[in-house]
Amino acid sequence: QVQLIESGGGLVQAGGSLRLSCVASGQAASRYAKGWFRQTPGKERECVAAINWSGTSTYYADYVKGRFTISRDNAKNTVYLQMNSLQPEDTAVYYCAADPYWNSPPSANKYDSWGQGTQVTVSS
Repeated sequence: QVQLIESGGGLVQAGGSLRLSCVASGQAASRYAKGWFRQTPGKERECVAAINWSGTSTYYADYVKGRFTISRDNAKNTVYLQMNSLQPEDTAVYYCAADPYWNSPPSANKYDSWGQGTQVTVSS
């Protein structure tokens, strides 16, 4: 397992942008696939974007395609989620997660390491 720490959440107006960061530590942390999931009260955690260890494969949920971009810098053990054109329905707690293997589409039950989450709130 790896340890994950997210940052970058906050309050933004509709149409605005945020960039989330997730720093990983632990043995071979850079070799893990990484995903960004989000969850709202009463709903299951869903994957919005994921990236394999080398950055050559990515996954996006349909509702974020063209607005969100996932990337990683393995030299810094960091994965990013650039979120543009944010809408109120994007309001959620966003979690960074790590999976030793790449699966697409990603499934939360395959990811064995999770960050503590960061709140993103988009006002209308």
